[in-house]
Amino acid sequence: MAAITIAAEPEALPIATATTALVVVDMQNAYLSKGGYLDRVGFDVSASPPVIEKAAMVLGAARKAGLFVAHLQNGFDALQTEAGGPTAPVWHKSNALKYMRANPSERGKLITHGTWDHEFVEPMRPAAGEAIIPKARYSGFAGTNLEQLLRARGITTLLLVGVNSNVCVESTLRDAYHREFFALMVPDATLQAGPDFIHAATIFNVQRFFGWTAPAAMVVEALAGG
Repeated sequence: MAAITIAAEPEALPIATATTALVVVDMQNAYLSKGGYLDRVGFDVSASPPVIEKAAMVLGAARKAGLFVAHLQNGFDALQTEAGGPTAPVWHKSNALKYMRANPSERGKLITHGTWDHEFVEPMRPAAGEAIIPKARYSGFAGTNLEQLLRARGITTLLLVGVNSNVCVESTLRDAYHREFFALMVPDATLQAGPDFIHAATIFNVQRFFGWTAPAAMVVEALAGG
């Protein structure tokens, strides 16, 4: 079992490659591409290219190091059965669902299974043997088999890249903490929905309360050394 140390904040984090997984959060056109859901409802996605590049670097290093990789994929079926209707908070808070209700001709086009919006961006497409975890809530643990897949492999540490840092990434990382996983977010391989201070607040929360952070270059270097 290869043991390595990542030069993380607020302190270095020792990991073993056999018990570490990379969780790739929602690297989909909806959240990263012009014409995708976030762009269409008014969020700035212009900072996506460098985030995609850094996330792809970490993904490549994780693959070479033999880490288990799980790709979270957020969205709803065309009938929106997972949304739950007006009795479910997501029905009220999902910007995509609200937009489609306000624009009936767009129903079934935003983060909907089988659409371009729902697909992974090209550099982050899953490879054969990597897990794809469909989800319909912010956290990768909510209503999914992610924890089962991790426990079955003896995983104790998670590295997280993806979007959005203040929503699905932070929700997944918080849930990981409460399930006794060590979790490290790669800030420059994540992107927030909203202004820059939102991203800074997520980094603060992770470092002070829930886990660790390290830039992509340090993660890649550590994995290469393992």
